[in-house]
Amino acid sequence: MALPSADLGDGTYRNPVLDADWSDPDLLCVGDDFYLTASSFGRVPGLPLLHSRDLVNWTLVGHALQRLEPVREFSRPQHDCGVWAPSLRHHDDRFWIFWGDPDRGVFQVNAPEIRGPWTRPHLVKEGKGLIDACPLWDEETGEAYLVHAWAASRSGVKNRLTGHRMRPDGTGLLDEGEVIVDGDRIPGWFTLEGPKAYRHDGWFWIFAPAGGVETGWQGAFRSRGFFGPYEERVVLEQGATGINGPHQGGWVRTAAGEYWFAHFQHRGPYGRVVHLQPMRWDGRDGWPVIGDEGTPVAVHQKPDLPPQPLSAPATDDDFPGGRFGRQWQWAAHPPAGSRPRPSPGDPRAGWATQHSRDGLRLTCVRTPDADDLRRLPHVLTQRLPGTAVTVEVELRLDSEEPGARAGLAVLGDAFSWIGLQRHPDGSVRLVHRFAESVATGGPVRSVGPWGKERDAAVSQEAPEGRARLWIEAGAGARCRFSYDVGGGRVSSGQVFAATPWRWVGALLGLFALAPAGRGHAGAATFTHFRITATP
Repeated sequence: MALPSADLGDGTYRNPVLDADWSDPDLLCVGDDFYLTASSFGRVPGLPLLHSRDLVNWTLVGHALQRLEPVREFSRPQHDCGVWAPSLRHHDDRFWIFWGDPDRGVFQVNAPEIRGPWTRPHLVKEGKGLIDACPLWDEETGEAYLVHAWAASRSGVKNRLTGHRMRPDGTGLLDEGEVIVDGDRIPGWFTLEGPKAYRHDGWFWIFAPAGGVETGWQGAFRSRGFFGPYEERVVLEQGATGINGPHQGGWVRTAAGEYWFAHFQHRGPYGRVVHLQPMRWDGRDGWPVIGDEGTPVAVHQKPDLPPQPLSAPATDDDFPGGRFGRQWQWAAHPPAGSRPRPSPGDPRAGWATQHSRDGLRLTCVRTPDADDLRRLPHVLTQRLPGTAVTVEVELRLDSEEPGARAGLAVLGDAFSWIGLQRHPDGSVRLVHRFAESVATGGPVRSVGPWGKERDAAVSQEAPEGRARLWIEAGAGARCRFSYDVGGGRVSSGQVFAATPWRWVGALLGLFALAPAGRGHAGAATFTHFRITATP
């Protein structure tokens, strides 16, 4: 494990417990196991599934969504679209995940086990602007409900929560829905979204954030009936702490009778990192009290659960047999008929070719968009850690095609990459390029001259067609690039400040491509990918 656990080893933990862009988390307890899912937007596979036994040490065990639908639409990058704010539940001996796609409606998938097999996405409610969906099965009455928020960018509606009666099997809704919480009627409240519905102590509860991603607060609403009327209270806010906008998440009860709440904190280029807060119910009025009397904790006693081995979601990869780890996601779907075909039993393979040795072998995909990584579906990405790190990978370019290239990138609304390129004279050269922000959240269709890829440093010959590449990501995600093509490590270019998309943190990426044309353009092989914490 290259990155440290949040477990401090002395019975305490530090926040964030997941220090990367696990955006809009929801939390679930089933028996002795805890599970977490998060927004995955347009990347595939989607709906990550994390597992823990103590709420502090987490591992990534899979994804619930192998293909976003409609597949054709998600065959090009849509960095801020797709899966928004999922809700994870366990009902009728099945795991369920509901989410809102802001352009299409509310979907759900379900499975008998957390590792699957998961069903294909089922459209529960069609419509524009339907986001942050959460189901509720009332075990006392057998009734089922659904609550969702609204995206003003698609519907012109926001700051309200809509409730429905739902079929108990989760396949559809039984009414047209009604507004059950109107944030416009609550003085000072705005951007009410991200609802999570529960039953507790005879009340219907909706935990929902408001106030915006960067500076908002966590609200709680309760009513004796699902459709209201609801009373509200702010139950978590920044206060005098350095944890801005501590909101949007879910809570669980442990076997020891403790309650814990997981939420995100927006951290600019790092995206939305996950914090864990103690929670209790006030014995006087029955309202939840989260963190340190309503403000977030930075360090706290761990949950009263059996000790677990230190762990954090994997980052390193040797790519055994050409296979990549669960931490990787494509920027979009491989299009129908793409080559190479995914290997049998491995729908994630996409543009990676499996083989008998170690190393990720990526096809140099021909594309008319060779100068803009933001447009390419065949970039293999993983989250940029929220702490200072050094990223390292070895690269070999196996292509005779002029213009073919491969590299290691920091990818966001702006991007920078370092790697190898075959030049018209037949030489392979070390190149370092960047492009400025284009400030778009959907498909990248066009950019101004400032958004075009440009050289970040003078190219250098790589006589063996190999290079070792590094990115040192320091405070504020300020990245320094360097390389070694046989003569020792050399710094390259200026400092590059990583940028997020609108809702997604910056990503690390590996890619291989070639200019548009005909015929196979070769491949590139990446080995020994490592991310290590920088002191």
